[in-house]
Amino acid sequence: MFISSAFAQATGDAAQQGSSQYTSIALMVLLFVVMWFVLIRPQQKKVKEHRAMVTALQKGEEVATAGGVIGRIVKLDESSLTLEIAKDTEVLVQRGAVTQLLPKGTIKDF
Repeated sequence: MFISSAFAQATGDAAQQGSSQYTSIALMVLLFVVMWFVLIRPQQKKVKEHRAMVTALQKGEEVATAGGVIGRIVKLDESSLTLEIAKDTEVLVQRGAVTQLLPKGTIKDF
């Protein structure tokens, strides 16, 4: 009789331990899902929008680069573009360096 009661107590603890293990796994999964929607998904959306903007660039548009250079697109290449930043001054930059498409007329005539 003494052995039976000891067995019963061990079984109850094991059931609680298994239950808490499932709870911890569920919390970890929930944490990952929350991080996905708060951190990862918005970043992927921003990268996708930037890629679409860079591929849609056209000659004559005014842009700003990551380095702070503002200019008008003179030539386009597959991986780079040439910006006119002043009269008779052109700079070759990578397409990925373009961070912002500016409204027409932002740059005053050189």
